[in-house]
Amino acid sequence: MQLSNEEEDYNLSLKKFESMLKTNKVLFFDSEEFEEIILHYLDMGKAALAKKALKLALDQHPKSTGLKLVQVEMLVYDEKLDIAEKLLNELYAIEPTNEEIFIQKANIYSKRDQHDKAVELLNTALEYTDDYADVYNLIGMEYLFMDNLEMAKQNFIKCLEEDLDDQSALYNVVYCFEFLDQNLEAIDYLNKYIDKNPYSEIAWHQVGRLYYGVKDYENAIRAFDYSTLIDDEFLGAFMEKAKAFERLNRYEEAIESYNRTIELDDATSYALLRIGKCHEKLGNKVLALKFFNQTVHEDPLLDKGWIAITDFYVRQKNYQKALFFVNKALTIDNQNHLYWKRYATINKKMDLFEEAEFGFRKAVEFGDHELDTWLFWVDILQFLGEFESAITTLLQACEYYPEENEIEYRLAGLYYTIKDNTKAKFHMSNALRLNFDNCSILEDLFPAIWRKKVVQNYIAKHKK
Repeated sequence: MQLSNEEEDYNLSLKKFESMLKTNKVLFFDSEEFEEIILHYLDMGKAALAKKALKLALDQHPKSTGLKLVQVEMLVYDEKLDIAEKLLNELYAIEPTNEEIFIQKANIYSKRDQHDKAVELLNTALEYTDDYADVYNLIGMEYLFMDNLEMAKQNFIKCLEEDLDDQSALYNVVYCFEFLDQNLEAIDYLNKYIDKNPYSEIAWHQVGRLYYGVKDYENAIRAFDYSTLIDDEFLGAFMEKAKAFERLNRYEEAIESYNRTIELDDATSYALLRIGKCHEKLGNKVLALKFFNQTVHEDPLLDKGWIAITDFYVRQKNYQKALFFVNKALTIDNQNHLYWKRYATINKKMDLFEEAEFGFRKAVEFGDHELDTWLFWVDILQFLGEFESAITTLLQACEYYPEENEIEYRLAGLYYTIKDNTKAKFHMSNALRLNFDNCSILEDLFPAIWRKKVVQNYIAKHKK
């Protein structure tokens, strides 16, 4: 690649400076060369070399405002804000129209969390600067710190009006639109931006993401297509395009796009998993299984991979194989409630009720508070004759679902079973109030209780 004259000069300055450090000879550099050298070391995180260069620079150019501003930057970098501010005040007395002084002062106020004051100073910098885009971008960032997303958005838009190619401002403006739930407005803005800058792969990608978010998958694919035409190695756009194809049930095209991401970079467990899911939808069971196995091989900690294999075998009604894989997953992570719920469900299918009960108990213990998990667990406890445990479990579930008729009917049935008629009536009354039509739960789960005359009379009385 051909380097520009400026880049060549910059590289020569850097080599000259580094050879000077090795030989201890003092060579002359103009102040701008020094500025570039110091900022290069700061960008590289080599603060010690930056400080050494700054000291030599100020020895050779003690009156250079540019170098003193770099010195301010380094003081701010070292959190020496008061010293930096004092130096800026001295520079302001000499050059009151230098926009960089206001920018650095704003940076100091920003560090002190005085973002209003920072914005004020940056607005003053706008009066003196030629680089409006940079200052608007900085103002946008200050408003982001203040959580004023609307003002942040407006300033990032102004930045892009000055410099269409400012990618960070483009990402930030989309972030603001999304945070403000203005997805359609964001699409409208990006389409206008694309009219001015049609070769921005970032803009096409972002508008594709937004179309995907509002479920307009056809337009999302069209946008991702443009993005990948401009940059045929844009991995993110191929990934998003594959997801949109999946949503439209265009599984072959989805597989093609996921494969492209694997060609561009090492295979990710996510891409392998999605390819497996697409093959399963196409009825390619052998290929689906192959990719699910590759997924867990690539990332054994990815629960979605183990779940995909387990669910695959459950759908095939091959419960032994499903149990084998869920057990394998549990040896890697035995605190994953998704694994425990599957372990319980599979054992239930195999009529292994004690194991199923243990699985549901563990699922709840590790954070699964879904209603169906509680109900499956309780129904198994009831089947095993552990009525007291079933009641305790349902009362726990009430903390998460205080007005749930399915819980109330079960509590009524269980209290009748253990002959605690007072509590049974209380929960029966609650259940009938919440959903009278669901009283068939009692008939299904507690047929003997359902047939009791006292229960039938109570239901009939409630019906009136």
